[in-house]
Amino acid sequence: MNVTVEYSDGRKLELPKGSTAMEAISKFNSADARNAVAALVDGRRADLSARLEADAKVEPIRADSEDGLDVIRHTASHVMAQAVGHMFPGVKYAIGPSIENGFYYDFDLPRSLTEEDLKTIEEEMQRIIEQDLPVSRSARSKQQAIADAEAGGQTYKRELISDLPDGEEISFYTQGDFTDLCRGPHLPSTGALKCFKLLSVAGAYWRGDSRRQQLQRIYGTAFADAKALRTHLKNLEEAEKRDHRKLGKELDLFSTDQEIGQGLILWHPKGAMIRRAIESFLYEELFKREYDVVCTPHIASEKVYLRSGHIPKYEDMMYAPLVIDEERYRVKPMNCPGHIKIYQTRKRSYRDLPIRLAELGTVYRYEISGALLGMLRVRGFTQDDSHIFCTPEQLTDEIEGILDFVNYMMGVFGYTYKAYLATRPAQYLADATDEEWTRATEGLRQALVRRGLDYAVDEGGGVFYAPKIDIKLFDALGREWQGPTIQVDLNLPKRFNVTYTASDGQEHEAIIIHRTILGSMERFVGGLIEHYAGKFPVWLAPVQVRILPITDAHHEYARSLKRKLVAAGFRAECDDRNEKTGFKVREAAVQKIPYVLIVGDREVAEGKAAVRSRRRGDEGAVLFDDFLARLKSESESRLDV
Repeated sequence: MNVTVEYSDGRKLELPKGSTAMEAISKFNSADARNAVAALVDGRRADLSARLEADAKVEPIRADSEDGLDVIRHTASHVMAQAVGHMFPGVKYAIGPSIENGFYYDFDLPRSLTEEDLKTIEEEMQRIIEQDLPVSRSARSKQQAIADAEAGGQTYKRELISDLPDGEEISFYTQGDFTDLCRGPHLPSTGALKCFKLLSVAGAYWRGDSRRQQLQRIYGTAFADAKALRTHLKNLEEAEKRDHRKLGKELDLFSTDQEIGQGLILWHPKGAMIRRAIESFLYEELFKREYDVVCTPHIASEKVYLRSGHIPKYEDMMYAPLVIDEERYRVKPMNCPGHIKIYQTRKRSYRDLPIRLAELGTVYRYEISGALLGMLRVRGFTQDDSHIFCTPEQLTDEIEGILDFVNYMMGVFGYTYKAYLATRPAQYLADATDEEWTRATEGLRQALVRRGLDYAVDEGGGVFYAPKIDIKLFDALGREWQGPTIQVDLNLPKRFNVTYTASDGQEHEAIIIHRTILGSMERFVGGLIEHYAGKFPVWLAPVQVRILPITDAHHEYARSLKRKLVAAGFRAECDDRNEKTGFKVREAAVQKIPYVLIVGDREVAEGKAAVRSRRRGDEGAVLFDDFLARLKSESESRLDV
């Protein structure tokens, strides 16, 4: 008996029932068969050994595709787990998924792992790969799977299996002496895993719960070819050099302190200078775009957060209440209620709209200590928040204006980006009608189309109260960062009865658009440190110019140049220490200062300065006034030149 198989290019052929996906691919294209690591069968990922029992459409999953790399990395995590089992008989296995750019596996082990252990595990993995063990899929009932996990002492696997739906077939994958609970698919054999590297060991709580067992997590990566692996490892090395925590300390930008509290950033003078430069730029652009800047308190009565829904929905992310005059207050997790209350201080007409309220407001949210990460994940942060109150007719124009704002700002900072339209999730605000969800989503979509932006649809990726546009930024290393977000709120206008008087004389519900451009100043500056590798463009550099007099005789001239620079609005220093000039030049280079001016007898006599540029090196002596004009031009352009 035959089945009809359709290939990805539309061709069809008859194959015996029970033929494998690999056999089908081979019949259509031998080159595809050589490069395939798995298959899509009727759009679902499957092993190459999967049997075709009915008519089906078959497509190859190539090794260098996103799905292909996922298969490779998932198999690598199993090979690693098998190697760990050989080193530590009786190990308890937790989970081992593929992740972006790699994989990990969590283990309950009798001792802490070391860097030397990683080398030993890699060697054992290589032996498993050289054995070219077939990787085969099997299925068991839930009852049998639980019994097997209990018999093997695999308590974490037993818990995972117990949480699976009753009556569902549970799949396992076996290679040699190792069998693991897994959905698959996998490479056909361990020998197909060619290029991998173990990277690090970290702690991880079981199921992310700090009240449960702490496990050891081994991270690794795998690629389809050696060149791609080398490139990735080189990028990781570069990323380590750019780590904002490392550079933040070296450049004296920020710190944290246990007595102040975890996740709370102390901005040092140089870091604060960068932040102020960004804030000044942001305010300048806000005023151009007719935003009104407001300020709201750091604490508010608990009543407003009960009404807004923050306490019912997000209380686990909020700090405990403060009791003042027998009334409960909270440090604010969001700026939204304060902006709404400002809007509601008087009646609003459709002629007043849109009203754009913006605030660099500091908010506080609880993050578990294990999730904190320098400036990127903190407990207190200042958000460039804005809420736009508008009519339904104004919705698309307002969103388009925000997208224009995003494009300009991200261009200045040198980020490229990708837009995602996130639609209504499975669990959403029941008070909003289907029509309101459709209108909000369509307003976002139309704005993206009118801007000519390529975008992907994130089905169900919206928040419970709003569809949204998420902007993902790509930095100098091509890494993705969470960027601007635009949400059309279908919750707060109803909870707070936010209205305006329309042209018909009746009260209508206003639309509220939430948006952030930079997000939190902490995360944005932390990201910029890594994006620029600490080499900030002139307009952002905390010290733009350092002046180095060669001898004591040149001190006064050097100081006069500093005074002129400061008077012109630039951030300048004069290093007149009794140190060799070469030493001071090297120190300025370590501090990544854009310009160093060296002055000696000739420069004093001719009103010049010998310029050393961070980017171009030694540029020779130039008239100081010419240098000042150039510095002004570079700073005003905000280009990274």
